[in-house]
Amino acid sequence: MGGNIAVIGGGAAGMTAAIHAAACGARVTVYERNDRVGKKILSTGNGRCNFSNERMSADCYRGGGAGLVDAVYARFGVRETKEFFQGLGMRIRDRDGYLYPASGQASTVLDVLRYELERLSVEVRTCAQVQEIAAGPDGIAVSAGGPAGESYDAVILACGGQAAPATGSDGQGFVLAQMLGHHIVPTVPALAALRCGEDFCRRAAGVRCEARVALYIDGQAVCADTGELQWTDYGISGIPVFQISREAAYALRERRSVTVRIDLVPDLGGGAAERAFWEKRWESKAGQTAEQFVTGLVNKKLALLLLRLADIGAAERAAAVSLSRRRRLEKLFRGLTVTVRGVNSFEQAQVCAGGVDCAEITELLESRLVPHVYFAGEILDIDGLCGGYNLQWAWSSGAVAGRAAAGQGE
Repeated sequence: MGGNIAVIGGGAAGMTAAIHAAACGARVTVYERNDRVGKKILSTGNGRCNFSNERMSADCYRGGGAGLVDAVYARFGVRETKEFFQGLGMRIRDRDGYLYPASGQASTVLDVLRYELERLSVEVRTCAQVQEIAAGPDGIAVSAGGPAGESYDAVILACGGQAAPATGSDGQGFVLAQMLGHHIVPTVPALAALRCGEDFCRRAAGVRCEARVALYIDGQAVCADTGELQWTDYGISGIPVFQISREAAYALRERRSVTVRIDLVPDLGGGAAERAFWEKRWESKAGQTAEQFVTGLVNKKLALLLLRLADIGAAERAAAVSLSRRRRLEKLFRGLTVTVRGVNSFEQAQVCAGGVDCAEITELLESRLVPHVYFAGEILDIDGLCGGYNLQWAWSSGAVAGRAAAGQGE
């Protein structure tokens, strides 16, 4: 048990892996390319760090490795994560199932992890970017640019993906995995805003509204989500958009047609009740202007935009609006369509979809190709929805990989 272990990457997954390996008696060295560990943690949850979620299931994950989630979480799930952080001295606040540090500060999460690394005498080498890794008869050699590499009994690759490269996730981990013979599933930005082709997005820029967004690829509905939509001068953003962006990115990569249909009044529900709603409104406001007719339905900037798109003048009397234009306006409220031209880059994305092919990884996150090499976190072809799911994967995969690397996997 124990051994001499290298952890490449000092982010959420890497620090967790190092802590668990060291707690099992291993001598652990962390290689971190930045001048400090955990840089990306500080920006999560708008600085408040939504580090997990009580509503946890494999359905919250995407990628070829989603099938690994249940096996990993059976060993270290949300309950164990809460116990882990509480054991480090961090109080937890539950906000409708979303878990945060009670301090409201992401820095608290980073601090308790750093203190535990120190307590366990984990060696942390900052400004140390690993450039080569190779398996040999004497172990696994790791070189961070020095005159000679160092050999370890086991190595855990926790280098992240490509999202937010300024924090250290620049794709170098994929290069190292390829050195060991691993296949990389093509990567795209995920949990990112969408760039749209319509000029009217600029008119709505700055507006936030409740909406249902449905993604269509080559005219076929693929997925949808409801929540606060944010309009930007280049397209659409917000959590519901983030949730569908992964599929949009892969479709665009394949040069397929991608559109999003936006329901601005999802609470109307459709059917006879909705038809009655519109008929009553047209009747009760017949003597008012079209601008007055749409007032109160949605944000005023959006309402006036829809009138323009329906070819209805704001000063036109509601009673004078033709039936065809009425129906056009109603359909715009329920299905304003935008054409997706692109997804924001890795620089703006929260996570990276794709990564190390999980068919080459065991349930203990060990390489099937090179014994004693393990993987944790975003480097794997697993990515979660918004809501603490990606950090939970970091904690769980880090714990499982760390323990397994130290010989306590089962």
